[in-house]
Amino acid sequence: MAVTYTKLWHILIDRGMKKKDLQQSAELTNHAMLKLRNNQHITTKTIGKICKALNCKADDIMEFGND
Repeated sequence: MAVTYTKLWHILIDRGMKKKDLQQSAELTNHAMLKLRNNQHITTKTIGKICKALNCKADDIMEFGND
């Protein structure tokens, strides 16, 4: 099952944030950001950090699709 983070990038645009802003506010590593940019799987801990930083739910930032 493929995952995409397109919704996350739209949230950042809507809030006038850059990816670097998200990385700093959610305390994400460069590796986690790389995985997000490439639509790779990330840990639930990372999803939690993003949701806490953006005050949103997991389904607000990611979608699952068929491979």
